[in-house]
Amino acid sequence: MKPSSSSLLDSGDAFPALDIETLDHGTLSLPNSKWTVVLLYRGVW
Repeated sequence: MKPSSSSLLDSGDAFPALDIETLDHGTLSLPNSKWTVVLLYRGVW
C-alpha cells in the first residue's frame, strides 16, 4: 500500500483513491462506487 497524507476527512469530503493488495494476490480499489463503507478489523496482533 502506498503511504497517504495524514490529513483527516471531514463531512462531505471525497474518500481518497486507495488500492489494497488482497490475500489471493488481487487488488481491491476503493472507492469503487458512489457509496463505499470501509471497516477495518485489527483482530489480535
